[in-house]
Formats: sequence, C-alpha cells, structure tokens
Amino acid sequence: MSHFVNPFTDIGFKIIFGQPASKDLLITLLNELLAGEHHIEDLTFIDKEDRAENVHDRGVVYDLYCLTSTGEYIIVEMQNRWHSNFLDRTLYYVCRAVGRQVEQPVTEGIPLPPDDGEAGMVREAPVSYGSRYRLSTVYGIFLMNFKEPGLEEKFRTDTIVADRESGKVVNRHFRQIYLQFPYFTKGLEDCDTLYDKLMYALKNMNQWSRMPDALKEQVFKRLDRLAAVANLSAENRVAYDKAVDSYRISRIVEEDIWEEGIKKGQTEKALSIAANMLSMGLPVETVAQATGLTVEEIKAIKPK
Repeated sequence: MSHFVNPFTDIGFKIIFGQPASKDLLITLLNELLAGEHHIEDLTFIDKEDRAENVHDRGVVYDLYCLTSTGEYIIVEMQNRWHSNFLDRTLYYVCRAVGRQVEQPVTEGIPLPPDDGEAGMVREAPVSYGSRYRLSTVYGIFLMNFKEPGLEEKFRTDTIVADRESGKVVNRHFRQIYLQFPYFTKGLEDCDTLYDKLMYALKNMNQWSRMPDALKEQVFKRLDRLAAVANLSAENRVAYDKAVDSYRISRIVEEDIWEEGIKKGQTEKALSIAANMLSMGLPVETVAQATGLTVEEIKAIKPK
C-alpha cells in the first residue's frame, strides 16, 4: 500500500481536506485555484447535507461545503468515476446552494419608536422584495478522475455566466471550475508554480513512498502529515481500507468494460470485412484465415 492516502477515494479526499486540521491546506488549494479572482483569508466547514423541505431535494450531500470569512460559499466535489449526466448534477448542486440563500424569510431589525411601550427594542421586519434576492457568490469546484465528454479535452475548464457575444460577465455569483486529472500530464520538473505542484501531488501521491524532495513548500509538509496512511486513526484506517478495495474494484470493472468494448469493436469490424469478402465470392476458409474469425462465425453471416 502507498505511504499516502488516495485522494480519489471519498474518505481519502475528506481526510486530506475535510477535517479541521486540514483547513489551512484547503485554503491554500482554493487560493491557488482562484488566484487573481478571489483570496480567502479564512473559512468554516458548514453542514454538507442539503436539508430541503422538498423531499425531492433531500439527500444532496456535498463532499465539502464551506463558507468564507467574506461570505462566499464553496462546494468542493471529488468524483472518481464518470456517470451519466455528471455535468447536469454539478449544475444542480451549485443551483441548490444558490437557492438555499433565498429559501428562508429574510428580516432586518427596525428600532421601535420612542412612544412605543417597548421603545429601544428591535422588531424584525421583512426586507424589501428585491433585497431578498441579494446573493453571495457560490463556487463549485469539481475534481474529476476521468474525462468528461461534455467538456473540452483539457485539464481545467472555467465556467461563468456571461454574454455570449462579448464575453462580459453578467452575474459574478455563479462560478464552476472543472479539473479533469487525466489531462494533467506535467512532470514534476515542469511544475514551476505552487498551483501546478499541488495538482501534480494530488494526481500522483497515491504512488509515492515518500514526499519528493522538490516539493519543499510548507504546504507539502502539512500534506505529508495529514495524508500519511500511518497517521490515520484506527477508525479512519478501517474505512480507508474499505474505500481502497472499492476503488480498485471499480477500476478493474472499468478496464474490463473498456477491453470488452475494444474486442466487440474489433469483432464487428472483422465481421464487416468478412461479409465484403464473401460477397466477392472468396472461399470461407480464405475469409477465416484473413479475418481471424472461425468458420462457424463466417457461415453465420447473412448475405448482403
């Protein structure tokens, strides 16, 4: 087993970034992702489960759900395997986080007049209709251990709400960042920035027996301490071992499906070639030798 936990398992990701001791490491990661756009000084972990009144919206559980000290909400999701409608789910998750801001009645304090029997106290009164829809920014950050067909073939995709023609941002409160790790191909010698080094570490750390000497920044000392399998509690170690087994099984299944798909495609191509050769009047034995198909498979081909 690797010296470090696998960040692409649910529990491995949460061990590295989702516990109180991880807060500084998470802040560093987020600030590198949002460099030039926003700087986080502090954040708090908030309830990851969406306890919506609508039964159809219940059960939405974010991997990490944070509130910054300046009022921005951040969803961080790690997804190991592709599934259908993945981009729709990420859109829904961010929209739910936006919607939660206006689902509860908003009030503001209004001082009671001097002639009121309770003068000096504050009465809660509804704010104006428009003020109710004043939003905080929601960032959705999605770390993906697969290639998503709906995105461009590159590592990072940033989405905003913008004018289609000019590209000008229309609403700055809705942001999504997708990181497709199979497209991150830099070697450590090519990683000049802290951002690149963090991405390199996340992609490769599960294969390391020790932290590379080239990763000298303080953030990697924290990562070394937090992610070391030997430092896990007994409870986390049991849960992590189960997660690793599940991760390995899922990868084996995906590889089997991929190989089966390749074989199926090769067989279909061979059958098509065989059908053409038969239509040319070539003997079955000759077709079998040329395509690698059995005589029985060739005889089962229906004439065109």
